[in-house]
Amino acid sequence: MEIDLPVIWAFIIAFAVFAYVVMDGFDLGIGVLFPSFAVGAERDSAMNSVAPVWDGNETWLVLGGGGLFAAFPLAYAIVLPATYPLIIAMLLGLVFRGVAFEFRWRDPAHRAFWDLAFSGGSIVAAMTQGMVLGALLQGIEVDGRAYDGSWWNWLTPYTLLTGLGTVAGYALLGSTWLVWKLEGPAQAHARRMAVPAAIATLLLLGAVSLYTPFLEAQYFDRWFSMPSVLFAANVPLLTAIIAVLLFLGLARKWEAAPFWLSLGLFLLGMAGLGVSMFPFIVPDEITIWDAAAPERSQSFMLIGVALTMPLILAYTAWTYWVFRGKVGHEGYH
Repeated sequence: MEIDLPVIWAFIIAFAVFAYVVMDGFDLGIGVLFPSFAVGAERDSAMNSVAPVWDGNETWLVLGGGGLFAAFPLAYAIVLPATYPLIIAMLLGLVFRGVAFEFRWRDPAHRAFWDLAFSGGSIVAAMTQGMVLGALLQGIEVDGRAYDGSWWNWLTPYTLLTGLGTVAGYALLGSTWLVWKLEGPAQAHARRMAVPAAIATLLLLGAVSLYTPFLEAQYFDRWFSMPSVLFAANVPLLTAIIAVLLFLGLARKWEAAPFWLSLGLFLLGMAGLGVSMFPFIVPDEITIWDAAAPERSQSFMLIGVALTMPLILAYTAWTYWVFRGKVGHEGYH
């Protein structure tokens, strides 16, 4: 039986992107919420909750981007030029956030500046990640095998909507993570922030979900025509169930469950993305088979991923296990 390597690689990249959203999303969300926390113990506790893991989380961003370049070079060559300003802004945001992580502890005289850099970098990174997704979904102009649009084609009301949705979603992940990891007044504050973050996330998710089917005829068919509607209808239904459980958990002061339920919302969003796009990697233009690297290249790289991905998962799981439990504001990991 012939193995369809492009499909395997599409799932690998999708898994890497989801893992990045799961693991880096909550620390970007903490940056989004950071100005709302009191200077001193609250901010230190929030920082300490992600200090041991934040840099390792970005491994998945490298795997997702590198996998796209290696496995689907044509898609990489089209998507990157179409979103260069967003990618540049995202990387700068991540750099500012990373530098702020270290220097706010080592340069206390300028801690207010580093807190601003941490928060600003997180917001920019979250916003641009959402806008990249929106730019991809709304369609990219392609002529032959190259991008044929302008420097600003990505800037539309739809991409602003997906960007704001990502910021709100990351804020929800960040607040529910802090509910799980903190205690006392800082935890109570995080729980209060989780409610408006959840409302904003669901409203923006609903707006994007209503907008998306009208961008491309194929999206509309996937969501509203038989028999695909029988599968697609489960996504909003499960989203509603998880949303009810999330608000119930916050009201009843559950600790870990709201974070996992928030991740469930992102997983369903990823499933909805798959319903809309698959098998296109550049919607309505380039399929995963059109964009795929030669079979030998994909086979060779698959061996490397099969060897390294279990190691990445193992050391990531070990890190989270070692630093499990509640976090205080004293000291620095």
